[in-house]
Amino acid sequence: MSDKSQDRNRSVQHPGMIPVVPAVKQNYAARSVLRKLVQGEAPPTAPMSIVERLAGSPYANPMIQVGGVDASARKTIDFALHLAETMFRYGAGALEVETSIIAVTAALGLRNIEVDITNQSVIINYAKKDATPITLLRVVRSWTNNYAGLALVHELVTDIVSGGVGRDESYRRLDVILRSPRPFPRWMVTLAEAGFAGIVVAVIGGAAFGALVALLSSLLVGLLARTLGKWRVPDFFITGASSFVVTAIALACSLLNVPLTPATVVAGGILLLLPSGRLVSAVQDAINGFPVTAAGRFLSAFLTFGAIVSGIAGALVCGSLFGSGDLNVTQPLSGGLPLWIALPLVLLASVAIGIAEQTKIKLLLPTGLIGLMGYCVLLVATAAGLGDRFAPAVAAVAVGMAARFVALRMGAPQLVVAVPSVIFLLVGLSIFRAMFVMTITPAASVEGAVGLFNALIIIMAVAAGVVLGDNLARPLTRGQGSNEKRRNRRR
Repeated sequence: MSDKSQDRNRSVQHPGMIPVVPAVKQNYAARSVLRKLVQGEAPPTAPMSIVERLAGSPYANPMIQVGGVDASARKTIDFALHLAETMFRYGAGALEVETSIIAVTAALGLRNIEVDITNQSVIINYAKKDATPITLLRVVRSWTNNYAGLALVHELVTDIVSGGVGRDESYRRLDVILRSPRPFPRWMVTLAEAGFAGIVVAVIGGAAFGALVALLSSLLVGLLARTLGKWRVPDFFITGASSFVVTAIALACSLLNVPLTPATVVAGGILLLLPSGRLVSAVQDAINGFPVTAAGRFLSAFLTFGAIVSGIAGALVCGSLFGSGDLNVTQPLSGGLPLWIALPLVLLASVAIGIAEQTKIKLLLPTGLIGLMGYCVLLVATAAGLGDRFAPAVAAVAVGMAARFVALRMGAPQLVVAVPSVIFLLVGLSIFRAMFVMTITPAASVEGAVGLFNALIIIMAVAAGVVLGDNLARPLTRGQGSNEKRRNRRR
Protein backbone atom coordinates (compact mmCIF):
# COMPACT_ATOMS: atom_id res chain seq x y z
CA MET A 1 0.00 0.00 0.00
CA SER A 2 1.30 3.47 -0.88
CA ASP A 3 1.96 6.26 1.59
CA LYS A 4 -1.02 8.26 0.31
CA SER A 5 -3.37 5.30 0.90
CA GLN A 6 -2.04 4.85 4.43
CA ASP A 7 -2.60 8.51 5.20
CA ARG A 8 -6.13 8.29 3.86
CA ASN A 9 -6.89 5.21 5.98
CA ARG A 10 -5.56 6.87 9.10
CA SER A 11 -7.86 9.83 8.59
CA VAL A 12 -10.83 7.47 8.17
CA GLN A 13 -9.99 5.23 11.14
CA HIS A 14 -9.43 8.17 13.48
CA PRO A 15 -12.03 10.78 12.65
CA GLY A 16 -11.19 12.84 15.73
CA MET A 17 -7.69 13.50 14.52
CA ILE A 18 -6.95 16.63 12.49
CA PRO A 19 -5.37 15.71 9.15
CA VAL A 20 -1.94 17.14 8.62
CA VAL A 21 -1.67 19.52 5.63
CA PRO A 22 1.70 19.46 3.94
CA ALA A 23 3.85 22.48 4.75
CA VAL A 24 4.34 23.28 1.08
CA LYS A 25 0.62 23.96 0.58
CA GLN A 26 0.51 26.20 3.67
CA ASN A 27 3.38 28.32 2.38
CA TYR A 28 1.83 28.62 -1.08
CA ALA A 29 -1.53 29.73 0.31
CA ALA A 30 0.08 32.26 2.62
CA ARG A 31 2.20 33.68 -0.16
CA SER A 32 -0.81 33.93 -2.45
CA VAL A 33 -2.85 35.88 0.13
CA LEU A 34 0.09 38.14 0.94
CA ARG A 35 0.72 38.83 -2.74
CA LYS A 36 -2.90 39.88 -3.26
CA LEU A 37 -2.82 42.17 -0.25
CA VAL A 38 0.40 43.88 -1.33
CA GLN A 39 -0.03 44.05 -5.09
CA GLY A 40 -3.79 44.15 -5.57
CA GLU A 41 -5.46 42.67 -8.61
CA ALA A 42 -2.79 43.85 -11.05
CA PRO A 43 0.94 44.49 -10.61
CA PRO A 44 1.64 48.19 -10.09
CA THR A 45 4.18 48.25 -12.92
CA ALA A 46 2.01 46.51 -15.49
CA PRO A 47 1.83 48.56 -18.71
CA MET A 48 -1.50 50.17 -19.54
CA SER A 49 -2.72 50.26 -23.09
CA ILE A 50 -2.36 53.89 -24.16
CA VAL A 51 -5.54 53.64 -26.21
CA GLU A 52 -7.42 53.46 -22.89
CA ARG A 53 -6.60 57.17 -22.51
CA LEU A 54 -9.28 57.82 -25.12
CA ALA A 55 -12.07 56.67 -22.79
CA GLY A 56 -14.51 59.52 -22.28
CA SER A 57 -13.08 61.58 -25.15
CA PRO A 58 -14.81 62.17 -28.52
CA TYR A 59 -12.26 59.79 -30.09
CA ALA A 60 -13.10 56.63 -28.13
CA ASN A 61 -13.15 53.30 -30.05
CA PRO A 62 -11.12 54.39 -33.10
CA MET A 63 -11.49 52.41 -36.33
CA ILE A 64 -8.10 50.87 -37.09
CA GLN A 65 -6.83 51.22 -40.65
CA VAL A 66 -4.58 48.24 -41.44
CA GLY A 67 -2.12 47.62 -44.22
CA GLY A 68 1.54 48.59 -44.49
CA VAL A 69 1.75 49.86 -40.93
CA ASP A 70 5.42 49.27 -40.13
CA ALA A 71 6.65 50.51 -43.49
CA SER A 72 4.94 53.86 -43.01
CA ALA A 73 5.37 54.29 -39.26
CA ARG A 74 7.77 57.21 -39.66
CA LYS A 75 5.34 59.10 -41.90
CA THR A 76 2.49 58.50 -39.48
CA ILE A 77 4.52 59.82 -36.53
CA ASP A 78 5.60 62.85 -38.56
CA PHE A 79 1.97 63.63 -39.30
CA ALA A 80 0.98 63.19 -35.65
CA LEU A 81 3.73 65.60 -34.55
CA HIS A 82 2.70 68.13 -37.20
CA LEU A 83 -0.88 67.85 -35.97
CA ALA A 84 0.17 68.29 -32.34
CA GLU A 85 2.28 71.35 -33.17
CA THR A 86 -0.66 72.93 -34.98
CA MET A 87 -3.01 72.30 -32.08
CA PHE A 88 -0.59 73.80 -29.55
CA ARG A 89 -0.05 76.88 -31.73
CA TYR A 90 -3.81 77.38 -31.97
CA GLY A 91 -4.31 77.22 -28.19
CA ALA A 92 -5.28 73.61 -27.42
CA GLY A 93 -4.76 72.12 -23.98
CA ALA A 94 -2.33 69.31 -23.27
CA LEU A 95 -5.06 66.70 -22.77
CA GLU A 96 -6.70 67.59 -26.09
CA VAL A 97 -3.34 67.26 -27.87
CA GLU A 98 -2.52 63.95 -26.22
CA THR A 99 -5.87 62.33 -26.99
CA SER A 100 -5.66 63.54 -30.59
CA ILE A 101 -2.18 62.02 -31.03
CA ILE A 102 -3.24 58.71 -29.51
CA ALA A 103 -6.44 58.57 -31.55
CA VAL A 104 -4.71 59.40 -34.86
CA THR A 105 -1.81 56.98 -34.41
CA ALA A 106 -4.14 54.21 -33.25
CA ALA A 107 -6.48 54.76 -36.19
CA LEU A 108 -3.53 54.64 -38.60
CA GLY A 109 -2.31 51.36 -37.10
CA LEU A 110 0.34 52.38 -34.53
CA ARG A 111 -0.63 51.14 -31.09
CA ASN A 112 2.79 50.67 -29.48
CA ILE A 113 3.47 54.34 -28.86
CA GLU A 114 4.20 56.58 -25.89
CA VAL A 115 3.49 60.33 -25.84
CA ASP A 116 5.27 62.88 -23.66
CA ILE A 117 4.06 66.50 -23.68
CA THR A 118 5.71 69.45 -21.96
CA ASN A 119 5.05 73.18 -22.13
CA GLN A 120 6.37 73.60 -25.69
CA SER A 121 7.50 70.19 -26.94
CA VAL A 122 5.94 66.88 -27.95
CA ILE A 123 7.79 63.55 -27.99
CA ILE A 124 6.40 60.40 -29.63
CA ASN A 125 8.13 57.06 -29.16
CA TYR A 126 7.15 54.06 -31.30
CA ALA A 127 8.67 50.83 -30.01
CA LYS A 128 7.11 47.73 -31.46
CA LYS A 129 8.38 44.43 -30.08
CA ASP A 130 11.39 43.03 -31.95
CA ALA A 131 11.62 46.18 -34.07
CA THR A 132 13.84 49.25 -34.15
CA PRO A 133 12.24 51.99 -32.01
CA ILE A 134 11.49 55.42 -33.47
CA THR A 135 11.55 58.55 -31.28
CA LEU A 136 10.75 61.98 -32.70
CA LEU A 137 10.57 65.39 -31.03
CA ARG A 138 8.77 68.56 -32.12
CA VAL A 139 9.20 71.95 -30.40
CA VAL A 140 6.46 74.61 -30.59
CA ARG A 141 8.05 78.08 -30.68
CA SER A 142 5.13 80.31 -31.58
CA TRP A 143 1.51 80.75 -30.57
CA THR A 144 -1.43 82.50 -32.17
CA ASN A 145 -5.16 82.96 -31.61
CA ASN A 146 -7.01 80.75 -34.07
CA TYR A 147 -9.89 78.85 -32.50
CA ALA A 148 -11.45 78.38 -35.94
CA GLY A 149 -8.35 76.47 -37.06
CA LEU A 150 -8.47 74.43 -33.87
CA ALA A 151 -12.08 73.48 -34.58
CA LEU A 152 -11.08 72.39 -38.12
CA VAL A 153 -8.28 70.24 -36.69
CA HIS A 154 -10.83 68.68 -34.32
CA GLU A 155 -13.02 67.78 -37.28
CA LEU A 156 -10.02 66.31 -39.10
CA VAL A 157 -9.11 64.09 -36.15
CA THR A 158 -12.70 62.95 -35.86
CA ASP A 159 -12.75 61.97 -39.54
CA ILE A 160 -9.45 60.09 -39.20
CA VAL A 161 -10.66 58.18 -36.15
CA SER A 162 -13.91 57.26 -37.88
CA GLY A 163 -11.90 55.60 -40.65
CA GLY A 164 -12.97 57.89 -43.46
CA VAL A 165 -9.65 59.66 -44.09
CA GLY A 166 -6.24 58.09 -44.78
CA ARG A 167 -2.84 59.52 -43.95
CA ASP A 168 -2.16 61.12 -47.34
CA GLU A 169 -5.53 62.84 -47.39
CA SER A 170 -4.97 63.92 -43.77
CA TYR A 171 -1.70 65.59 -44.75
CA ARG A 172 -3.47 67.48 -47.51
CA ARG A 173 -6.31 68.62 -45.27
CA LEU A 174 -3.94 69.77 -42.53
CA ASP A 175 -1.99 71.84 -45.05
CA VAL A 176 -5.25 73.40 -46.21
CA ILE A 177 -6.10 74.29 -42.59
CA LEU A 178 -2.69 75.91 -42.10
CA ARG A 179 -3.04 77.97 -45.27
CA SER A 180 -6.65 78.96 -44.70
CA PRO A 181 -7.23 82.61 -43.81
CA ARG A 182 -8.65 83.42 -40.40
CA PRO A 183 -12.36 84.20 -40.14
CA PHE A 184 -11.86 87.87 -39.23
CA PRO A 185 -9.36 90.45 -40.51
CA ARG A 186 -7.01 92.25 -38.15
CA TRP A 187 -8.96 95.50 -38.14
CA MET A 188 -12.09 93.67 -36.99
CA VAL A 189 -10.15 91.93 -34.21
CA THR A 190 -8.79 95.30 -33.07
CA LEU A 191 -12.29 96.80 -33.04
CA ALA A 192 -13.63 93.79 -31.14
CA GLU A 193 -10.95 94.13 -28.47
CA ALA A 194 -11.63 97.85 -28.15
CA GLY A 195 -15.37 97.22 -27.94
CA PHE A 196 -14.81 94.64 -25.22
CA ALA A 197 -12.80 97.16 -23.17
CA GLY A 198 -15.52 99.79 -23.51
CA ILE A 199 -18.27 97.35 -22.55
CA VAL A 200 -16.34 96.16 -19.50
CA VAL A 201 -15.88 99.72 -18.26
CA ALA A 202 -19.60 100.38 -18.70
CA VAL A 203 -20.65 97.18 -16.92
CA ILE A 204 -18.29 97.51 -13.93
CA GLY A 205 -19.47 101.01 -13.13
CA GLY A 206 -17.68 103.44 -15.42
CA ALA A 207 -19.44 106.40 -16.99
CA ALA A 208 -20.29 106.58 -20.68
CA PHE A 209 -17.35 108.86 -21.33
CA GLY A 210 -15.10 106.46 -19.43
CA ALA A 211 -16.23 103.63 -21.70
CA LEU A 212 -15.42 105.77 -24.73
CA VAL A 213 -11.95 106.57 -23.38
CA ALA A 214 -11.32 102.88 -22.69
CA LEU A 215 -12.38 102.03 -26.25
CA LEU A 216 -10.06 104.62 -27.78
CA SER A 217 -7.14 103.70 -25.53
CA SER A 218 -7.61 100.03 -26.42
CA LEU A 219 -7.46 100.93 -30.12
CA LEU A 220 -4.21 102.78 -29.51
CA VAL A 221 -2.80 99.86 -27.52
CA GLY A 222 -3.69 97.47 -30.32
CA LEU A 223 -1.80 99.53 -32.87
CA LEU A 224 1.17 99.84 -30.51
CA ALA A 225 1.29 96.11 -29.83
CA ARG A 226 1.12 95.30 -33.54
CA THR A 227 3.97 97.70 -34.32
CA LEU A 228 6.18 96.36 -31.54
CA GLY A 229 5.41 92.82 -32.64
CA LYS A 230 6.69 93.61 -36.15
CA TRP A 231 9.92 94.84 -34.52
CA ARG A 232 10.34 91.46 -32.77
CA VAL A 233 10.01 93.01 -29.31
CA PRO A 234 9.46 90.34 -26.60
CA ASP A 235 5.90 89.95 -25.34
CA PHE A 236 6.91 91.03 -21.82
CA PHE A 237 7.84 94.53 -23.00
CA ILE A 238 4.85 94.75 -25.34
CA THR A 239 2.52 94.04 -22.42
CA GLY A 240 4.34 96.51 -20.18
CA ALA A 241 4.17 99.25 -22.81
CA SER A 242 0.46 98.59 -23.38
CA SER A 243 -0.42 98.87 -19.69
CA PHE A 244 1.74 102.03 -19.48
CA VAL A 245 -0.25 103.67 -22.28
CA VAL A 246 -3.63 102.71 -20.76
CA THR A 247 -2.67 104.11 -17.34
CA ALA A 248 -1.10 107.26 -18.82
CA ILE A 249 -4.31 108.03 -20.75
CA ALA A 250 -6.40 107.54 -17.60
CA LEU A 251 -4.10 109.84 -15.60
CA ALA A 252 -4.14 112.46 -18.33
CA CYS A 253 -7.93 112.49 -18.32
CA SER A 254 -7.86 112.83 -14.54
CA LEU A 255 -5.51 115.84 -14.76
CA LEU A 256 -7.82 117.43 -17.33
CA ASN A 257 -10.82 116.90 -14.99
CA VAL A 258 -12.56 114.64 -17.47
CA PRO A 259 -15.70 113.13 -15.86
CA LEU A 260 -14.58 109.52 -15.53
CA THR A 261 -13.17 107.10 -12.98
CA PRO A 262 -9.51 106.41 -13.89
CA ALA A 263 -9.44 103.09 -12.04
CA THR A 264 -12.28 101.65 -14.13
CA VAL A 265 -10.61 102.83 -17.34
CA VAL A 266 -7.38 101.07 -16.35
CA ALA A 267 -9.27 97.91 -15.37
CA GLY A 268 -11.12 97.80 -18.68
CA GLY A 269 -7.99 98.55 -20.67
CA ILE A 270 -5.86 95.82 -19.09
CA LEU A 271 -8.54 93.12 -18.95
CA LEU A 272 -7.59 91.73 -22.35
CA LEU A 273 -3.91 91.89 -21.36
CA LEU A 274 -4.57 89.68 -18.35
CA PRO A 275 -3.69 86.01 -19.00
CA SER A 276 -7.00 84.72 -17.63
CA GLY A 277 -7.37 82.05 -20.29
CA ARG A 278 -3.76 80.94 -19.81
CA LEU A 279 -4.29 80.59 -16.06
CA VAL A 280 -7.43 78.51 -16.59
CA SER A 281 -5.58 76.31 -19.10
CA ALA A 282 -2.67 75.90 -16.66
CA VAL A 283 -4.96 74.67 -13.89
CA GLN A 284 -6.76 72.39 -16.34
CA ASP A 285 -3.43 70.85 -17.40
CA ALA A 286 -2.46 70.32 -13.76
CA ILE A 287 -5.79 68.63 -13.00
CA ASN A 288 -5.56 66.45 -16.11
CA GLY A 289 -2.07 65.18 -15.17
CA PHE A 290 0.34 67.48 -17.04
CA PRO A 291 2.30 69.22 -14.27
CA VAL A 292 5.25 70.31 -16.43
CA THR A 293 2.99 71.99 -18.97
CA ALA A 294 0.98 73.58 -16.17
CA ALA A 295 4.14 74.93 -14.50
CA GLY A 296 5.31 76.48 -17.76
CA ARG A 297 1.97 78.19 -18.34
CA PHE A 298 1.85 79.43 -14.74
CA LEU A 299 5.31 80.98 -15.13
CA SER A 300 4.31 82.63 -18.40
CA ALA A 301 1.13 83.99 -16.82
CA PHE A 302 2.92 85.46 -13.82
CA LEU A 303 5.47 87.11 -16.10
CA THR A 304 2.56 88.74 -17.90
CA PHE A 305 1.17 89.98 -14.58
CA GLY A 306 4.61 91.37 -13.74
CA ALA A 307 4.74 93.22 -17.06
CA ILE A 308 1.31 94.76 -16.45
CA VAL A 309 2.24 95.89 -12.95
CA SER A 310 5.53 97.32 -14.23
CA GLY A 311 3.77 99.34 -16.92
CA ILE A 312 1.21 100.76 -14.49
CA ALA A 313 3.93 101.58 -11.94
CA GLY A 314 5.94 103.42 -14.59
CA ALA A 315 2.90 105.44 -15.61
CA LEU A 316 2.15 106.33 -11.99
CA VAL A 317 5.72 107.55 -11.47
CA CYS A 318 5.55 109.68 -14.60
CA GLY A 319 2.13 110.99 -13.57
CA SER A 320 3.44 112.07 -10.16
CA LEU A 321 5.98 114.28 -11.93
CA PHE A 322 3.08 116.20 -13.47
CA GLY A 323 1.18 116.47 -10.21
CA SER A 324 -1.42 113.72 -10.70
CA GLY A 325 -3.05 112.30 -7.61
CA ASP A 326 -2.87 108.75 -6.37
CA LEU A 327 -4.61 106.20 -8.57
CA ASN A 328 -6.12 103.31 -6.67
CA VAL A 329 -6.53 100.53 -9.23
CA THR A 330 -7.21 97.94 -6.53
CA GLN A 331 -10.60 99.27 -5.45
CA PRO A 332 -13.49 96.80 -5.80
CA LEU A 333 -15.55 97.15 -8.94
CA SER A 334 -19.31 97.04 -8.93
CA GLY A 335 -21.75 97.24 -11.77
CA GLY A 336 -23.54 100.54 -12.21
CA LEU A 337 -25.99 99.61 -14.98
CA PRO A 338 -29.41 98.00 -14.61
CA LEU A 339 -29.60 94.36 -15.63
CA TRP A 340 -31.74 94.99 -18.69
CA ILE A 341 -28.84 97.02 -20.10
CA ALA A 342 -25.91 95.09 -18.59
CA LEU A 343 -26.98 91.63 -19.83
CA PRO A 344 -27.06 92.53 -23.55
CA LEU A 345 -23.67 94.20 -23.10
CA VAL A 346 -22.26 91.03 -21.56
CA LEU A 347 -23.56 89.09 -24.57
CA LEU A 348 -21.84 91.53 -26.93
CA ALA A 349 -18.63 91.37 -24.90
CA SER A 350 -18.54 87.56 -25.08
CA VAL A 351 -19.06 87.73 -28.85
CA ALA A 352 -16.24 90.27 -29.05
CA ILE A 353 -13.93 87.88 -27.22
CA GLY A 354 -14.87 85.18 -29.71
CA ILE A 355 -13.89 87.49 -32.56
CA ALA A 356 -10.60 88.31 -30.83
CA GLU A 357 -9.88 84.58 -30.46
CA GLN A 358 -10.73 83.98 -34.15
CA THR A 359 -13.62 81.64 -33.38
CA LYS A 360 -15.75 80.21 -36.17
CA ILE A 361 -18.54 82.54 -37.22
CA LYS A 362 -21.21 79.94 -36.46
CA LEU A 363 -19.86 79.62 -32.90
CA LEU A 364 -20.00 83.33 -32.05
CA LEU A 365 -23.64 83.51 -30.97
CA PRO A 366 -23.53 80.24 -28.96
CA THR A 367 -20.37 81.44 -27.24
CA GLY A 368 -22.02 84.76 -26.40
CA LEU A 369 -25.11 83.03 -25.02
CA ILE A 370 -23.04 80.68 -22.86
CA GLY A 371 -21.00 83.61 -21.58
CA LEU A 372 -24.23 85.43 -20.73
CA MET A 373 -25.56 82.32 -18.99
CA GLY A 374 -22.36 82.04 -16.93
CA TYR A 375 -22.61 85.68 -15.91
CA CYS A 376 -26.25 85.21 -14.85
CA VAL A 377 -25.33 82.13 -12.81
CA LEU A 378 -22.58 84.19 -11.18
CA LEU A 379 -25.07 86.92 -10.22
CA VAL A 380 -27.57 84.40 -8.85
CA ALA A 381 -24.91 82.50 -6.88
CA THR A 382 -23.55 85.74 -5.44
CA ALA A 383 -27.04 86.90 -4.46
CA ALA A 384 -27.64 83.53 -2.81
CA GLY A 385 -24.68 84.17 -0.52
CA LEU A 386 -22.27 81.59 -1.93
CA GLY A 387 -19.36 84.00 -1.57
CA ASP A 388 -16.70 85.40 -3.87
CA ARG A 389 -14.87 82.06 -4.09
CA PHE A 390 -17.68 79.55 -4.60
CA ALA A 391 -19.93 81.63 -6.86
CA PRO A 392 -17.42 81.80 -9.77
CA ALA A 393 -16.84 78.04 -9.45
CA VAL A 394 -20.58 77.34 -9.77
CA ALA A 395 -20.76 79.59 -12.82
CA ALA A 396 -17.73 77.83 -14.31
CA VAL A 397 -19.38 74.41 -13.87
CA ALA A 398 -22.43 75.63 -15.76
CA VAL A 399 -20.21 77.08 -18.50
CA GLY A 400 -18.19 73.85 -18.76
CA MET A 401 -21.28 71.69 -19.18
CA ALA A 402 -22.98 73.97 -21.68
CA ALA A 403 -19.76 74.45 -23.65
CA ARG A 404 -19.33 70.69 -24.10
CA PHE A 405 -22.92 70.27 -25.32
CA VAL A 406 -22.65 73.09 -27.83
CA ALA A 407 -19.06 72.53 -28.97
CA LEU A 408 -19.40 68.81 -29.72
CA ARG A 409 -22.70 69.31 -31.48
CA MET A 410 -21.08 71.95 -33.71
CA GLY A 411 -17.86 69.97 -34.35
CA ALA A 412 -15.43 71.82 -32.08
CA PRO A 413 -13.50 71.06 -28.88
CA GLN A 414 -14.96 72.22 -25.59
CA LEU A 415 -12.33 74.84 -24.77
CA VAL A 416 -13.13 76.80 -27.97
CA VAL A 417 -16.44 77.77 -26.37
CA ALA A 418 -15.52 77.54 -22.67
CA VAL A 419 -12.47 79.83 -22.54
CA PRO A 420 -14.11 82.93 -24.10
CA SER A 421 -17.19 82.35 -21.95
CA VAL A 422 -15.35 82.50 -18.60
CA ILE A 423 -13.29 85.62 -19.29
CA PHE A 424 -16.16 87.85 -18.19
CA LEU A 425 -16.05 86.21 -14.76
CA LEU A 426 -13.12 88.64 -14.25
CA VAL A 427 -10.91 85.99 -12.66
CA GLY A 428 -7.77 87.86 -13.69
CA LEU A 429 -8.52 91.15 -11.94
CA SER A 430 -8.26 89.68 -8.44
CA ILE A 431 -4.77 88.30 -8.93
CA PHE A 432 -3.71 91.54 -10.63
CA ARG A 433 -4.84 93.61 -7.64
CA ALA A 434 -2.90 91.38 -5.25
CA MET A 435 0.32 91.60 -7.28
CA PHE A 436 -0.12 95.38 -7.58
CA VAL A 437 -0.43 95.75 -3.79
CA MET A 438 2.63 93.58 -3.17
CA THR A 439 4.76 95.48 -5.70
CA ILE A 440 3.67 99.11 -5.44
CA THR A 441 2.84 99.31 -1.72
CA PRO A 442 5.46 97.31 0.22
CA ALA A 443 3.88 98.35 3.52
CA ALA A 444 0.83 96.26 2.63
CA SER A 445 2.79 93.21 1.48
CA VAL A 446 0.98 90.94 3.94
CA GLU A 447 -2.37 92.12 2.61
CA GLY A 448 -1.10 91.51 -0.92
CA ALA A 449 0.06 88.00 -0.05
CA VAL A 450 -3.35 87.15 1.40
CA GLY A 451 -5.03 88.63 -1.67
CA LEU A 452 -2.76 86.62 -3.95
CA PHE A 453 -3.67 83.41 -2.11
CA ASN A 454 -7.39 84.19 -2.38
CA ALA A 455 -7.00 85.04 -6.06
CA LEU A 456 -5.25 81.75 -6.77
CA ILE A 457 -8.05 79.90 -5.03
CA ILE A 458 -10.61 81.65 -7.25
CA ILE A 459 -8.58 80.87 -10.37
CA MET A 460 -8.31 77.21 -9.39
CA ALA A 461 -12.02 77.09 -8.55
CA VAL A 462 -12.98 78.48 -11.96
CA ALA A 463 -10.62 76.16 -13.86
CA ALA A 464 -11.70 73.15 -11.81
CA GLY A 465 -15.32 74.13 -12.40
CA VAL A 466 -14.81 74.15 -16.17
CA VAL A 467 -13.14 70.72 -16.02
CA LEU A 468 -15.84 69.38 -13.69
CA GLY A 469 -18.59 70.64 -15.95
CA ASP A 470 -16.91 68.97 -18.92
CA ASN A 471 -16.72 65.66 -17.06
CA LEU A 472 -20.29 65.88 -15.79
CA ALA A 473 -21.53 66.40 -19.34
CA ARG A 474 -19.58 63.46 -20.79
CA PRO A 475 -22.17 60.75 -20.02
CA LEU A 476 -24.86 62.96 -21.52
CA THR A 477 -22.88 63.66 -24.71
CA ARG A 478 -21.61 60.16 -25.40
CA GLY A 479 -21.54 59.68 -29.15
CA GLN A 480 -22.42 63.33 -29.81
CA GLY A 481 -20.01 64.82 -32.29
CA SER A 482 -17.75 61.77 -32.02
CA ASN A 483 -16.48 59.21 -34.45
CA GLU A 484 -19.24 56.80 -33.45
CA LYS A 485 -21.90 59.21 -34.70
CA ARG A 486 -20.15 59.85 -38.02
CA ARG A 487 -19.48 56.16 -38.52
CA ASN A 488 -23.17 55.39 -38.17
CA ARG A 489 -24.03 58.10 -40.70
CA ARG A 490 -21.92 56.46 -43.40
CA ARG A 491 -23.59 53.14 -42.81
